Amino acid sequence: MIEVNRDGEVWVFAEQREGKLSEVPLELMSKGRELADTLSVQLAAVLGGDQVKKLTQELIAHGADKVYVVDEPLLGEYQTPSYAKMLCELIARHKPQIVLYGATSIGRDLAPRVASALKAGLTADCTDLQIGDYTEPKSKEVHKDLLLQIRPAFGGNIIATIVNFDRWPQMATVREGVMPLPERNGKLKGEVVRESVTLSELELPLKIIDRHRAQKKVNLKASRIIVSGGAGVGSKDNFKLLWKLANCLGGAVGASRAAVDLGYIDHDHQVGQTGTTVRPALYIAVGISGAVQHYAGMSDAAKIIAINNDPEAPIFQFAHYGIVGDMNDVVPKLIKAIRVKS
Repeated sequence: MIEVNRDGEVWVFAEQREGKLSEVPLELMSKGRELADTLSVQLAAVLGGDQVKKLTQELIAHGADKVYVVDEPLLGEYQTPSYAKMLCELIARHKPQIVLYGATSIGRDLAPRVASALKAGLTADCTDLQIGDYTEPKSKEVHKDLLLQIRPAFGGNIIATIVNFDRWPQMATVREGVMPLPERNGKLKGEVVRESVTLSELELPLKIIDRHRAQKKVNLKASRIIVSGGAGVGSKDNFKLLWKLANCLGGAVGASRAAVDLGYIDHDHQVGQTGTTVRPALYIAVGISGAVQHYAGMSDAAKIIAINNDPEAPIFQFAHYGIVGDMNDVVPKLIKAIRVKS
């Protein structure tokens, strides 16, 4: 366990693969900047890998005051023991008060290992982070300026706020897409700190012989228009109508978890707490009831149009425009109207 350091920095783990930064640490820079400014401390990124120093300026341009770089051949391929040892040594050396990771496959693997080694707390899959005070119910002791780690709980039926006042650093993984990507500013200045850690072949229990990576079939985060379907679409065949509508609009096709679980479409298209968080200019929800789990993933859409045959569907409460009717009647009419105008 690392001692509580009220002047400690806010850190973001800068995940990279094959010498390329993922969008996740850049998204975390926006929230990290906000947290660091509130606490009046510096925002730092931690970057490990082989020949990755070239990535430091990108992190600085997105808001990092400082970048700790461990440029080491043994970190060329991600393996849990080596990356965990790197982070544990750096945390023990510099004592940050907050460490953030993306809730990616790497972040979800790495963060628990680091938390266990340091005997620190960790909250997974956060959708928001704030700085605030916490009063212990029994002793009435007030802990000021803690990281409030906010995430859905009990299947999304409640929003929980989790605090860690005595086992630091305060650590959280944050879901992809829930934080806006900050604008790149090449004029920003930052400090690059070269670090070294004690690594050996013993920290690399596996040898990677070959790698096969399947590309995602759709980039929902970059889509300005999304047509999403839920269980109410009724079948995989009915989803073809949504593809036609999306093609007319130049958009992408999304789905609720219910539609994915029913086999109407694959998981790459899922929007919501266990899928992708999106911020399109237009979101058309077809046959989606509007459960909180789905709403959490698309609530920042600029305009929401809901199509549902149930006038009491919860989605109408937050949709900007609602159409009550059978999608097999409504969607073809929309497609025809769009084609006529185009």
